[in-house]
Amino acid sequence: MSATTLKNHIHLVSLSEAADALGISVKTIRRRIADGTIAGYRVGRLIRVDSHEVRDRLAIRIPTIR
Repeated sequence: MSATTLKNHIHLVSLSEAADALGISVKTIRRRIADGTIAGYRVGRLIRVDSHEVRDRLAIRIPTIR
């Protein structure tokens, strides 16, 4: 995969942005990075995750209340 293709498919966000979008804690995101469920990318001193990967791999199913 070329750098151009890779650049078009990865959307890096902070751990707090990813956690807020899914309604989970930052600690959960960090645990999933540690256990290899999702990839963490170091940008300088910061850790970022691919928003698409997080959404796909950590999809949380919330039951519908009737």
